[in-house]
Amino acid sequence: MGTSFQILQKKKDLLSKLNILSASAKYDNSCSSSGSKRETPVYGVGSGYLNGIYYTWRSDGRCVPLLKILMTNYCINNCKYCINRRINDVPRAIFTPEEIAYLTVELYRRNYIEGLFLSSGIYKTPDDTMELMLRAVHILRKKYDFKGYIHLKLIPGASPELIASALKLADRVSSNLELPTEESLKKLAPEKSIPLLLNPLKLIRELYENKEVKAPASTQLIIGATPDSDKVILTLAQRLYTQKMVRRVYYSAYIPVNKDPDLPAIKKPPLLREHRLYQADWLLRFYGFQLDELFQEEENLDLKVDPKLSWAIRNLHFFPVEITKADYWELIRVPGIGPISAKKILQARKYGVLSEETLKNLGISLKRAKYFITLRGKPLVKFKKDFTYKQIELFYSRATSSL
Repeated sequence: MGTSFQILQKKKDLLSKLNILSASAKYDNSCSSSGSKRETPVYGVGSGYLNGIYYTWRSDGRCVPLLKILMTNYCINNCKYCINRRINDVPRAIFTPEEIAYLTVELYRRNYIEGLFLSSGIYKTPDDTMELMLRAVHILRKKYDFKGYIHLKLIPGASPELIASALKLADRVSSNLELPTEESLKKLAPEKSIPLLLNPLKLIRELYENKEVKAPASTQLIIGATPDSDKVILTLAQRLYTQKMVRRVYYSAYIPVNKDPDLPAIKKPPLLREHRLYQADWLLRFYGFQLDELFQEEENLDLKVDPKLSWAIRNLHFFPVEITKADYWELIRVPGIGPISAKKILQARKYGVLSEETLKNLGISLKRAKYFITLRGKPLVKFKKDFTYKQIELFYSRATSSL
């Protein structure tokens, strides 16, 4: 009887830790929640919801569930934007490495998850924390022979030897820069600095170039906690990409969880701004755009229209693009035409004459594109003959404002 009670109590303690440390981990933007929740008892049969289960996209396009938790939300740092900062009076917990391994394996066996996303507050020292995380992963890999996906969040200030060990045990690693400038870090995260946060990324780049690791790291920037402009944020992102220091930059809209005079007084996270930054990031990485093309005198992206459409309206001299002759890089500059659509158009041109119907059959969205293309010299939208340049610009602006 005593043994059964102890087992039940142990499970309750583990679930209590899971509730605390999964909630503490939800602000990391490397994966997002499925949103699936059904009100069933914790021990109910067929529960459709467990704290800590989030979904992320694999490189093959599959959306997979991960156990996303912190090792601990105890933290020696006092970052003003963080719910787990040292001075906050919040429920605290810490997993043992054995508990993390057990929890991961049990959820994996029950088909709840396909892997683990493990981060942590800084407990005692960066090395102490990193060692605990590595011990958990080592138990998973060696004791349980766990072959599932593991993503480790590196701890700022951890030794190069521990970072190298993390790269050997995990499938992916990430190291958050949090804020784009030294000035912003000093104001909101005084224990951190740009050199401290960049060191893990530099080490990973070196190991990646020497083919000692599979992929470079990713990083995250908080948007809206400081006055830093979109141009400043994307300038840093572009530098990280150009220097091959990261695989991807994640942009996380600032969530007002703390009260502090140095934090902005907002009620809702700037989610639309976050979305625009992702769109601009995509243009820089895959569409051949340069940073100065996305900004003129302004320092922030237009929230009313996406960055590609905004560029098109400002650069009408580039249009219309003749759909039967344009090359790949010209086609993907057209609003509404992306890399997949451009490749379909180029392939279709080899086998026949393009028509508006052909474009529709190929799945090309003409809702935006029709204002910026011609088909064998003919526009898909009728303009008045006496339209001046400014009138055409105004027409485009009005016609696309509702898109």
